[in-house]
Amino acid sequence: MRLAIDLAAQASERGDVPVGALVVRDGRILGVGFNTRERDHDPTGHAEVVAVREACRQARRWRLDGASLYVTLEPCPMCAGTLVNSRIARLVYGAHDPKAGAVRSLYQLCEDARLNHRLEVHGGVLAEDCAALL
Repeated sequence: MRLAIDLAAQASERGDVPVGALVVRDGRILGVGFNTRERDHDPTGHAEVVAVREACRQARRWRLDGASLYVTLEPCPMCAGTLVNSRIARLVYGAHDPKAGAVRSLYQLCEDARLNHRLEVHGGVLAEDCAALL
């Protein structure tokens, strides 16, 4: 999570919302990302999506079975959907997002039995440090 916090700081330095994420499998970092919406003029430039895209390129496949994603802020609906679709096994997030959180705060997309994949979710990890970035 500390690396995700460092990545979030990079987003802030570039004028984006300070959110950072990384994908890890078997102790190896497959992908990292921070918000790039403002820089790239791209509404999909969320830290989670950026990290998952890089991880998929590294793994040379779209399924990230057995991987974990660490992110400083509870994922939004788009990002939660990305985690489900990429088959991420575990999500660890820092600050809760009462405005757009789709994992625990507003929705529970990552644990929805109606979807074809569910994730193990751990929220509130270093929450105060992560929230202080926002």
